[in-house]
Amino acid sequence: MKTMQGPGLFLAQFIAEQAPFNTLDGLAEWAAGLGFTSVQIPTLEPAIFDLALAARSQDYCDEIVARLGRHGIRISELSTHLQGQLVAVHPAYDLAFDGFAPPEVRGKPQQRQAWATEQLLLAAQASQRLGLTAHATFSGALAWPYFYPWPPHNALLLEEAFEQLAKRWLPILDAFDRAGVDVCYELHPGEDLHDGVTFERFLAKVGHPRCHILYDPSHLHLQQMDYLGFIDCYHPRIRAFHVKDAEYRPSARSGVYGGYQPWSERPGRFRSLGDGQIDFPAIFSKLTQYGFPGVATLEWECCIKSPEAGAREGAAFIARHIIPVAERAFDDFAVVETDRTRVRAMLGVEDAS
Repeated sequence: MKTMQGPGLFLAQFIAEQAPFNTLDGLAEWAAGLGFTSVQIPTLEPAIFDLALAARSQDYCDEIVARLGRHGIRISELSTHLQGQLVAVHPAYDLAFDGFAPPEVRGKPQQRQAWATEQLLLAAQASQRLGLTAHATFSGALAWPYFYPWPPHNALLLEEAFEQLAKRWLPILDAFDRAGVDVCYELHPGEDLHDGVTFERFLAKVGHPRCHILYDPSHLHLQQMDYLGFIDCYHPRIRAFHVKDAEYRPSARSGVYGGYQPWSERPGRFRSLGDGQIDFPAIFSKLTQYGFPGVATLEWECCIKSPEAGAREGAAFIARHIIPVAERAFDDFAVVETDRTRVRAMLGVEDAS
């Protein structure tokens, strides 16, 4: 067992035009003031973090590390959630997801996919230069429009979808392997990898040592999954952790799909830490028991509370739940010296020696 690292903060929801949220230094100083010790950095905002420059320049990476270090902050992971989404896009979502891509590849699905793949390859190089060991991303989706079996599931269609997804990701996973970095897929509705079964299906296709999981219990809870049992099943593959709360309150009018309602009206809602139903003491206990090697990182999403309040409360919440691992067993005081002769006597077994 080991003591979990943190609290960390995923910066994506906090980047804004006004200070201190418009520069990496401003965000770092603000986060450190709230008690965070690390940040997970999205890579689609060059003004905050220049991914292309980080991939080719060790000096730039060293400068970033030094600048953050002056605030007492380190980088836990880089994030390519939006670029990962574009590695695989079903045509039904082309227009919806075009906004994640630069103007020159919008309306050009093949060029957009090539751009997204290149972004992931850059992220592997940048992560290596920064000395990171994990990376956060989405898988993208080809099969998602067919997630509910009506008309009945087409087995060949799903087989081909996961074959194609694996084919697109294998060169990326290989690049991260060369960089010594684990790819952690956030299991999320809207992605082909959205639960344990779909992750297993993908893992069987890629068979790759760098294919891992970003554990976010909120997405599992809103699918009405056993998010604690999930840790028991998949803890060897959990290499990143988003600490995000959620609640699901059964309704007579809609269910887990949300009825196209705004978040505030859905039966299942993301909430600020401590305001939802997630059993975080049990989660932190299980992850600590299994020796989770990463950082407990706040991802703030809430349809009620302000982000500033959510971050302020979240830093203290995570710090309160991190378990300092004991250096010795609680019953060590009662241990007595023994040998094989004594043990055999205790068992009533005659010493044949």
